[in-house]
Amino acid sequence: MRVAGFGFRKGAGVESLRAAFEAAGGASGVDMIATAETKIEALTGLVNDWGLEIVSVPVAALADQPVMTQSAKSARMFGTGSLSEAAALWGAGEGAVLVARRAISPDHMATCAIAKGAGR
Repeated sequence: MRVAGFGFRKGAGVESLRAAFEAAGGASGVDMIATAETKIEALTGLVNDWGLEIVSVPVAALADQPVMTQSAKSARMFGTGSLSEAAALWGAGEGAVLVARRAISPDHMATCAIAKGAGR
């Protein structure tokens, strides 16, 4: 299972989310979308358009994921260096690995990372 994890700023539009998704290689196929429980509603429309399942990641679970990127802002807000990487890893399940590190949309409003694993 391939899971695309998202992080994004308040006010990020569909274009920003799609650009981050494409930059991470999501166009080559993912099975599920994941993000923090506090951001899930903002992705619902996009996920419905793509026909994908979405998983809500408990904020407390994000810090336990072995991310590669270290953003000070993400660490302050979510307890992890990369919300998108942590969400992707959590969604892909135990033993998951990143296949695409955090990619940033050109407008810096959204990030996406992709992980592969057995799933939740």
